This record gives sequence, structure tokens and C-alpha cells, in this order.
Amino acid sequence: MAFRDVNARRHIGLQQLASLALAGRTLLGPMKSYKFIVDESTNQSTVICSAVRLIESLDLTSAAGQLLNETIQAQNKEFKTGMSTLLFLVGAWSNAVLECLQQNVPVSAIVSVMSEGLNSCCERVQCLQISIHDVNQELCSSSVGPNTFKSKACQIGCDSLLNSQTFLYFQKDISAPEEVIPISSCSHQEDDCNYNTCLVSPLGGFGSTASLVKPPGDKSTSVISGSGVIASSCTKQKLTHSRYFSTLGKSYFSSQRGNFRGNLSGQSTDPCEYYSLGHLAMTLSRGNQTSMKLLQNIVAYQQERAECSGSSQFNIAEIVTCCLLGLPESYSCVSPGFVTLISPEQATVIKYFEDKPLRILLMDGDLTEQYRHLGFNRPCNVRTILERPSLQEGRAGDLWLSSTLDILKSFEISLVLVKGNVCENLMERCIANSILVIGSVTRNVLCAFGEVTSTQPVTYLTQLNASCVGSGARVELWKACDGRATDLGELVPVKIKVRGIPLLTAVLTTTVTSKMQLVEDQFWTLVYRLHHALNDEKVFLGGGAVELLCLSHIQMLAEEPVQPATKNTVKEFRNPWLAASAAEYKSVVLQALASGWKQYLSVVMCNAAEASSELEACTSVDHHLKKASDCGSPSAYILQEFRRGDLLQGGSGPFADHGLGLKVYDNVTAKTEAWRRALDLVLLVLQTDAEIITGPKRNQLLNSHVSSEFMFL
Repeated sequence: MAFRDVNARRHIGLQQLASLALAGRTLLGPMKSYKFIVDESTNQSTVICSAVRLIESLDLTSAAGQLLNETIQAQNKEFKTGMSTLLFLVGAWSNAVLECLQQNVPVSAIVSVMSEGLNSCCERVQCLQISIHDVNQELCSSSVGPNTFKSKACQIGCDSLLNSQTFLYFQKDISAPEEVIPISSCSHQEDDCNYNTCLVSPLGGFGSTASLVKPPGDKSTSVISGSGVIASSCTKQKLTHSRYFSTLGKSYFSSQRGNFRGNLSGQSTDPCEYYSLGHLAMTLSRGNQTSMKLLQNIVAYQQERAECSGSSQFNIAEIVTCCLLGLPESYSCVSPGFVTLISPEQATVIKYFEDKPLRILLMDGDLTEQYRHLGFNRPCNVRTILERPSLQEGRAGDLWLSSTLDILKSFEISLVLVKGNVCENLMERCIANSILVIGSVTRNVLCAFGEVTSTQPVTYLTQLNASCVGSGARVELWKACDGRATDLGELVPVKIKVRGIPLLTAVLTTTVTSKMQLVEDQFWTLVYRLHHALNDEKVFLGGGAVELLCLSHIQMLAEEPVQPATKNTVKEFRNPWLAASAAEYKSVVLQALASGWKQYLSVVMCNAAEASSELEACTSVDHHLKKASDCGSPSAYILQEFRRGDLLQGGSGPFADHGLGLKVYDNVTAKTEAWRRALDLVLLVLQTDAEIITGPKRNQLLNSHVSSEFMFL
């Protein structure tokens, strides 16, 4: 048996990885360049800015392409962020390994030195981690005073970030409602938004939402801004009745300090813990204002609920999305309850409900005749003989439809939420009998309705009994901010709610068909960034700080003198030759690893318009590396420059246009796992890309002129 030794000319796998990764170069960094993906079969295009959508759209017929796809999908499934970093580093390190092979560096040395180098980087950058508590304190000290919101960051969050075209608001039912009218313009507020049951949003106290609040029956209004309660130009009345806000003389903090529950470590009396989650979401958002405002609304709602119930303050399982095509993006909002799309035929059923409490049934599976649960085993040694199959099957189907409808009627069920698919014939019969059946409902939605209605999900209708049926659900047509029910033609949005349900629906709207998937991806990416930051209880300094320290650290390791192989090193490699080989080529391999970091920083700067060319970007990176080296402590230099805002992003970060002065942070676990997955994939392809030849051709190879390219076993 013989196999062809890996070399730069024959290593197709790494070349394919580098080629595929090149397509996602513009997706790196906070300022991404969108791409259009065109479906040749339908000629329809889709806008993307995610490595996941890009890889899904490529023709990955090669083994290396399939491995790349699986690696990115694994990162997406676990973290929902970091895929663009992973994709880029796969390409950068594939090229770096190819250069090492061109210099005849042994594969064993590449694998061992690169793995050790990355592990050393992950340990070194721990000094750039900052706890969530410290982030909250920093944000609080810079933007939130003990009684008022005085900073420019808060004012901009209230005014500039929420202009008349992008205001996002809540809808909520409360016993003594206070009305919040979104600000479009002071003189035309009642014409632009005539919705009379909008939610009082605690986000006004967040320092990021401006809203007009008025008591029921009172037409006068006052503005809640980041600097306290300020009378608007339309009226001079100040807000005094809200349980969320108070006048300048009486702080919300002072009245709530005693019973506030912290979100990180049990009890907390620190007001910064309450208000900084929204700002933390902003620092993780990369300047995506629409998704940021939706997430801040969700955080505010869940924190308010947690204060009353003591439950978790940010629960990602209580968040769902509903994508509405045909409405401007300014209509995006967060709505308590479950908002989903149904057909116009199903929507006709809602008029019979008249906002009455409905009896609800939850189905944990498909609502079809042939559905069987996972693990179902059919009886053995049983044969069914039908004399007239077609006739019998038709009668059996009609019998199932009739019996199913009779069961629903007997329990007076008006609403059925099904996890899987629904039989179309059954759907038609239910519509005719004023029963609303909604399919493809996620498990967390079923759990949320089950908890508040004491409903037990069933797999088959034959299991149904009185204890499995809940009550109190209400269904209505979803209404936009102008108070009108929305009819999108093919699909109609409806809202299902139950008193006390923790479920929140982020209603995402756009008029551009090709942009719908992009809007949803951006929202979930930000949600998971905040989720992972709270789980890790720490974040990385962003803006390229971590990668710059990695680059500095690797270059320092590469410049160290070569140490002779010790006994421990020989024992680790189990071969003296491998240990000596790794030590000999250590500098070359580490420089190759460092080149990946340098390319990463250069491309991020170019994509963010911080540099006009990669040459200029590399020059800037080298300048920082030299200053960090001269400082004697690269980590201290990077931390100092980060705090000053003079690192690689300079003054044109994602929040520069708004004058917020906020820092940018990254997730810890998601980022480091993206690094590890990228290098593991490159090294896997490196070690497996060999051509194995067996059989009679072995003798022919021995006598051929290409025998030097093969190793014989």
C-alpha cells in the first residue's frame, strides 16, 4: 500500500477551504456588506449578511466543503454568532498552512505548534475579559445618575436613535391602563398613531426610549426623556401617576431600591443592574438599531415581570418571532402573547369569538390520521386484508375526520395549537365549525400556554379528557401602530394571548421580500449575544482588542529562541524526531498562525472603512504592535487604548454617528469556540488529504518517475 505525501501542489482540500472562505470576506466585522443570493430555478434573490446563509447557498459537492458546512452549522446551532469569524479564519489559516507546506514544514510540526499556539492565545486573552457586573457599573457611571439620566448617551438613546420612522413600542393589557403614544412629531402625534391601548414601556427609564404618556381620558401629554421628565412643546404637564417614572424630585430608584431583584446573582439593590442590560445589549448590537430596540423592549418587559414574580430576568425561551412582509420596518414591535400568521379563511373564524375566553387544546405532534409518535412500533405478525382498498381507505379517512371533529365539539374546543402539520381536510371542516387550528407551533410556545392555562399537551385526540383542556385564551387580529388590523393578502397576522403568559413575540416587518430573512437573522443574533453574555457572566473587549493581543502574543512566542527538546517534550510526542521537528519549525508555524490574525484585523478595518486598503490597515496594525511592544505590557496598552477609544476602530465605530461613546464588547465562549473550530477544521483537512493507493498499481508506482511523491507502507 502507498499513499501520496501531502504537499502544496496536491493539497486540494486546503485550497478548497480557502476558496470557499473567500466568498465571505465582506461579511466580517460590524460593518458588513450585504450579498445577493439568486435562485436560478425561480430567479428570486435574497439579501444575506450571514456566513450560514452564504454556505447554505453554495454548491458544496467536495468533502472539504461538506466539512466546512457542518462546522459552521454546529457553531450556528450552539451560539447563533461567530460564524463569519469562523469562516474567515478557516480561509486565512488554510492559506497559512499551505505556505508552511510550501516551505517543507512537516505536517506533525504544523499540527502540534498551531494547536499549542492557539491554546496559549486563549489563555493569554483572559486578561481582556470583563465581568458583566463591571460592564454594568461602567455603563451606569457613564450614563445613569442616582436620580436622573443626565448623560449624552441617554439623551441620544432617547432622541436620535428613535426617530419618527423607527419608533418601536409595546402592546400590553393592564387593569388601569396608561396610554403611551409613540412620538412621530409633536404636532401630528394623534394623526400618525391612533392606537389607544399601547403599552407603558419601562424602556423610558432605560434611557433609550422617548414616549408620550397620558392618563386615561386626558389629552395632555408629557415627554419622558433620558434626562428626566420634561414637558413637551405641546403641554406643560408633568408625569406624576406612573409607577415606572416619577418627577425629578422623586426618583424611581429610591422607591424601588429595596425590593429590586438582580439578574446575575440573586438579590441586588444596585439600580445599575436594572437599567444596564439594555445598554449591554446596545454594546453587543454592532449598531443594529432595529434589533437593538426590540431587544431592549424585551429586556425591559422581562425585568418588570421578574421584579413582580422573581423569575429569570432574561429568558430566551419566552421569545418568538413573527415575520410580516408588506409593512415598513418602522412597524416592528414587541407584543406580549403569541403573534402568528394564518390564512384568510381561518381569519374569518375570529369574528365569531368576539374576544371571548376560548377553550384551548395543545397537540404535541401532527394532527393527521397517519401520524405516529417517535418510537412507535407497529404490531408484529399482523396483516390487514382489504377487499376494496380505495373504497375502504376513503371511508376510513372520512370516519377519522368525523370522529376527530366530534371530539373537538364534545369538549367545546375553539382553539387548537399543533406542534406539527395539520390535515387540510380537517382544517376545512374546523373552519366551517368555527374552530381555529394553527399548526407548526414551536415547543416553547406550547409550554408557555400550557403553564398559564394548566393545559396538558396530548399526542392523539383519543387521549383527550377534561383535564387536558385549558381556558382563558383570547384571539384577535394583530393591529399595527395605527390601530388598524393588518391584511397582508395571502396571510393574516393574529394575536393569541392569555392573562399572565410570559411569551413575547418580536413582530419583524419589511416591505422588501428579499430582506425578510436578513431581518430575522440579525434579530436572533443579537438576542443570543446577550443570552451568552449573561450565561458567561463576562465579555471580551471588542473592536479588535482580543485579536490584536493574540497577534502580539504569537509574535512574541515566534521570536523566542528555540529551546532544545526536553524529556517531557519527547515523551509528549512519543518520538524524538517529532519533538525536534516541532522545535525547529516553531517560529515559521507561529508566524503563519499570526498571519491569520493580521489578515482578520486588516479586513475588519477595511470593511469598517477605517483603512482604504489592506496595506494601510496592516501598517496601522503594525503601528499598534510596536507601541504595545515598547510599552512592555501589550495587554495594558490595549486596555488603555480601548478605554480611550483609539484602538483599531478609532472614532468611527458602530455608535460614532450617534455620539454615544459606548464601548463594543464580544462574547467570550462563542468567539473562542469559533477560533478552535476553525483551526480544528483546517488541521483535520490537512491530516486527511492524502491519496491512498492499493492493489497491483503499487508495483507500477515503484518503477515510475513519480515514486518520490508517495510513501510506501
